[in-house]
Amino acid sequence: MLPPQRVSHGRTRRRRNHHALVETTVAQDPISGMPKMHHRAAKESGYVRPGLQVKVPKLGIGVPKN
Repeated sequence: MLPPQRVSHGRTRRRRNHHALVETTVAQDPISGMPKMHHRAAKESGYVRPGLQVKVPKLGIGVPKN
């Protein structure tokens, strides 16, 4: 089955307007100074936001290196 009418270049480009790749934002961990992604726990210190640190020994997050 074919579409009833061809879609113009402008309409196609307007639809694909939101398909562009977005650069990831990287923040600096205030405790260790290493880069970390927003809303994620830092691997070295477990820092998420002021007053919240996460420790997951199984994944090595927020625990000292041996």
